[in-house]
Amino acid sequence: MKAVRLYAKGDLRVEEIAAPTAPPPGWVNIAVTAAGICGSDLHNYRTGQWITRSPSVPGHELIGRVTALGAGVVDLTIGERVVADSRFWCGQCPACRAGNHHLCASLGFVGEACDGGFAQHTSLPRRLLHRLTGDLPDEVAVMAEPVAVALHAVRRLQPDHDAPVLIAGCGPIGGLAALVLSGMGHRDIRVADRNASRLARVCAVTGASPVALEPASAGPGILFAIEATGSTAALGSLTGCVAGGGAIALVGIMHGTIDLDPNMLVEREVSLIGCHAFRDELPEAIALLARMAPQARQLIDREITIFEVPQAYERLIAGDSEGLKTVVRP
Repeated sequence: MKAVRLYAKGDLRVEEIAAPTAPPPGWVNIAVTAAGICGSDLHNYRTGQWITRSPSVPGHELIGRVTALGAGVVDLTIGERVVADSRFWCGQCPACRAGNHHLCASLGFVGEACDGGFAQHTSLPRRLLHRLTGDLPDEVAVMAEPVAVALHAVRRLQPDHDAPVLIAGCGPIGGLAALVLSGMGHRDIRVADRNASRLARVCAVTGASPVALEPASAGPGILFAIEATGSTAALGSLTGCVAGGGAIALVGIMHGTIDLDPNMLVEREVSLIGCHAFRDELPEAIALLARMAPQARQLIDREITIFEVPQAYERLIAGDSEGLKTVVRP
C-alpha cells in the first residue's frame, strides 16, 4: 500500500509499504478514507521534537471503515465508519484513572506512538475509535479531532456568553474555535490573522469580525482571548489587547520561548490557561459537525492525494492556504 513516512526532521517520503496484517487482540484494522494535516504534524516535521519511532506514518486526524477485528472486539462490525481519538494513553496512571487521558504521564499520539492515517490502511486500538453514524461526509467528519481541540480550549476559557472573544490566528484550531463559538450562539467573535484570504473565509462562515492584534483595533474590555498562532510575538501582542482580569487560552504549538514580564500578569491579574489536546469532547465535536456540516465544509482548503502530502507540508509551512484544513484522501 502507499503511505507517507517521516524518517527525521525535514525527511518525509511517500513509499510502498506492507499493509497491516491481522490485528492483535483489542485492535482494529481500518481502510483510511480521509485524514487531516495538523499544525503539530508540520511542527514535528520542522523540528523533529516528537519523533520517537523512525520511520513512522504521521496523521492523527483520521476516519475510515473497519476491515478487520482483533480478538475481543465485539462491538464493531466490518464496514462501519469510525473516527480516531488521537491520544495514545496508558489507562493506568493517576491522570488516566481520573479520566484525564490528555494528561497521561506517558501520553503519545497516533502517528507517533503508532502509525497514523497518511496511508491507505492502518491499525488502531479499539479504545481509540468512535463509531460514526449518519451521512456526515468524510471530508467534514475528519475535522472531529481538531474541533474537539477547539472545543476544549473554549471550555477551558469559559467565556461569558455575551462577552467579546478575541482569537489570534485563523489556522485550523483558531478558525474552528470561531466555528465552535458560533455554534454555541456567541455573536461577538473577533479574529486576527496575517493571511487575509483565510481571515475573510473564517469571518464569512462564522460571522466573526476581523481585527488586528493591537488594542485600538481589537477594542476595549477584552476579557477572553484564544492564542492559536503558536507565535510568541503574537502572544505578546495579544496580552496587550486583554483587559485587566482577563484570560488567554493557549492552544497554539509554540516555536521558541516567551519573553514576558510576569509583573504584567500580577498587576493586571491576567490569566494564561494551558489547553492540551482535548479531554472528553470528541463525541460532542462529532455532533457539532453534524449540525454545522455546511459551514464546516466551507472551511476546507483542499483535498489531496497521498502523493501530494510532502508538497502540502511545504505549502502550509509557507502560509499558502485560503482555508483551514487540507484533507488527504488515500
